[in-house]
Amino acid sequence: MLSTLDYFILIGTLGIIVGYGIWRTRSTKTMDGYLKGDNTSPWWSVGLGIMATQASAITFLSTPGQAYNDGLRFIQFYFGLPLAMIVLCITAVPLYSKLKVFTAYQYLEDRFGLPTRTLASGLFLLQRGLSTGITIYAPSIVLSTVLGWSLNATILFIGLAVTAYTIIGGNKAVSVTHQQQMLVIFTGLFAAVVVILQLLPSDVGIVRATQLAGYAGKLNAIDWSWDLKERYNIWSGLIGGFFLQLSYFGTDQSQVGRYIGGASITESRLGLIMNGLVKIPMQLLILFIGIMVYVFYLFHPAPLNFNSQAERQVLASTSAPAYQVLERQYLGLQTQKANQTKVLNEAISAEDPNQILAAQRGLNDIQQQITEVRSNGQTIIKSVSPKTDGKDADYIFIHFVLRYLPHGLIGLLLAVILSAAMSSTSAALTSLGGTTVIDLYQRMVNPDASGNNMVLVSRLSTAAWGIIAMGFALVASLVDNLIQAVNILGSLFYGCILGIFLVGFYVPYVKGKAVFVGAIVAELVVLFCFWKVDSIGYLWYNVIGCLLVIIVGLLAQPLIRQPKAAS
Repeated sequence: MLSTLDYFILIGTLGIIVGYGIWRTRSTKTMDGYLKGDNTSPWWSVGLGIMATQASAITFLSTPGQAYNDGLRFIQFYFGLPLAMIVLCITAVPLYSKLKVFTAYQYLEDRFGLPTRTLASGLFLLQRGLSTGITIYAPSIVLSTVLGWSLNATILFIGLAVTAYTIIGGNKAVSVTHQQQMLVIFTGLFAAVVVILQLLPSDVGIVRATQLAGYAGKLNAIDWSWDLKERYNIWSGLIGGFFLQLSYFGTDQSQVGRYIGGASITESRLGLIMNGLVKIPMQLLILFIGIMVYVFYLFHPAPLNFNSQAERQVLASTSAPAYQVLERQYLGLQTQKANQTKVLNEAISAEDPNQILAAQRGLNDIQQQITEVRSNGQTIIKSVSPKTDGKDADYIFIHFVLRYLPHGLIGLLLAVILSAAMSSTSAALTSLGGTTVIDLYQRMVNPDASGNNMVLVSRLSTAAWGIIAMGFALVASLVDNLIQAVNILGSLFYGCILGIFLVGFYVPYVKGKAVFVGAIVAELVVLFCFWKVDSIGYLWYNVIGCLLVIIVGLLAQPLIRQPKAAS
């Protein structure tokens, strides 16, 4: 349960961030100010904004749990990021600056015509609108479960708070609040690492904890195997990840909006480079936290399932006796695991390779039995609650926080999670509102709209998207792993959108009709692969979609009759 101190820190932190954002941007009245922050952001603000937009609450709820189960392999997802930042600094940043665009999709009409611009902006609105609902829903369902809050009330609390200050201040409010949110996030992460290490046995410091994690197979950061079905290996990260990051940061308005507001081309470029340099270490820190939680539970008993609410439902059902049998079996295995971990720890201290190998094998054997029992427990939970699959990766970290961290720090880490939810959601909402007013309203409804009218419509659009996102969050169902769900959703659309932009940048031969056909074909193929082909990891959808737009566009161009020039 939360203490008064936790609530004070949680509510006080969020209240200061929202209040400061509203106060600093209360006088924003122009489109330049509302959508681009009057182009006053320095490079460090641009960089923090880019990172805060990407680091949603899902990052801090799901990533530690993923590391707990799967080690460091997820870090490969980001290996294509630095190269993508370099490419964008060379290509996209100067182009967007030269054209003085409010959204990335304005460029596409000049290059290909209105249908292609509308298609790309429509795909963005669809993808980002749905994913924004997930970024609200994800922390809401976890926090409501572990804190005993109403799910709907939690969704509305997060959604309304973010929508309020985003409507008032627009992009400038997003940039201002991102700075405070990232400060809270980094403070909370480092504090969590320090406290977790203090909770380990006195003879287990950070070096020994890392060694134990390595012998348990949790430091498997690089997978060199070539397997298209595998979601995370070096090739999917470098190739598929590169295409995904290039599309996300180069064509997704929620990110483009962060750096087109830079004070100059140099400031925008430096912000992107900052993201490329800091993002991977930041993700490693979050994954390391999950691994240290795993090491903690090597010495301490863990619950059969980290979703406490799901366990309560099972124990109140007719399946309770079967689940309790598994709990007793699991408790025995937990005791064996703790004893075997001590044996491994002593073997490491003795520096005896044979003892280390024997202890490692013993620990791995016990862990396999634990995994099997946990899987059986998840099957029972799923039979009792069909809306869930029984998996609990998204609950591991928050369960640990609430039960083992000191009061005050609990409130701070909850503020981290909610700050991340607010930062990513606010950036998404302002990008959705801006794209709606610039690419749809001004272009097709009211081309002669005044500046005041545009700001008003942008605020109304932002409010509408906030309502839509909250509505989607209210009816969404929990998926396997939240961070993977967001990335999969992005991969369904990003490749196609990136292909359109790459043709625009580098293939002048292909015109509007051909690239439009290529985009439609590519999107249909990607959706087919998602629904029907199980042998392709989702990161490869970005490569497939992008390349198909280019290839089909090149093949279609000679077949499309061009209008004859007037004689």
